[in-house]
Amino acid sequence: MTPHIESKKEDIAEVVIMPGDPLRAKYIAENYLEDAKLINKIRNMYGYTGFYKGKKITVFASGMGMPSIGIYAYELFRFYDVKKIIRIGSAGSFNKNIKVSDIVLANSSSSISSYDDFMIEKNVTHMDATKELNEVIKKSAQELNLELKEGRIITSDVFDHYVDFDNFVALHEKHNYLAVEMEAFALFVLAKKFKREASCLLTVVDTHNSNEAIIPPEKREKALDDMIKIALEAIIK
Repeated sequence: MTPHIESKKEDIAEVVIMPGDPLRAKYIAENYLEDAKLINKIRNMYGYTGFYKGKKITVFASGMGMPSIGIYAYELFRFYDVKKIIRIGSAGSFNKNIKVSDIVLANSSSSISSYDDFMIEKNVTHMDATKELNEVIKKSAQELNLELKEGRIITSDVFDHYVDFDNFVALHEKHNYLAVEMEAFALFVLAKKFKREASCLLTVVDTHNSNEAIIPPEKREKALDDMIKIALEAIIK
């Protein structure tokens, strides 16, 4: 056990799918996994382990923001010997080429957070996802006939609707970020620290460059099914 995870070591698989929302973890376990078992409920940060097409998989929620995913990914990598984590989450976008419901695969994440300073003692502005893991994810998407938009994202400490709009748009246009979210940078830092693998799949639920409807929170679980299927199929490969 750790301060935040009550699971036994053998209860957690070597590969973890990590949504932000604990209820999304519950949804995945109930709808995709066989023999799913609740293995963590401390602070209602649900974790489940079960089987997908015979492969042992853990689905573990991260909560919102780098400090939260930083706690759970750190403990999973260090104390539970998890080898790979695929973050699956929702995102916003300022990119004119990205639409609501697009699925984005991050090849790297930029951030001005100090998270890297404390974890790897190095002042960096972006961190890469694991290329080999991304290649498997892309292959899974192709086999499912689902389109991915691959590129750099930005991880922010502030929810994108609450920032200075003009400055944020200028930043996105300068670097051509595909999406903005709040967790991936910390996950990629920890994967580098522990020499593990990490990737991030995002479903865009709102954009700032069109009049498209925002996917409401109560419908997001099912709206993210294509992304969930890509991640699960990648894991069994």
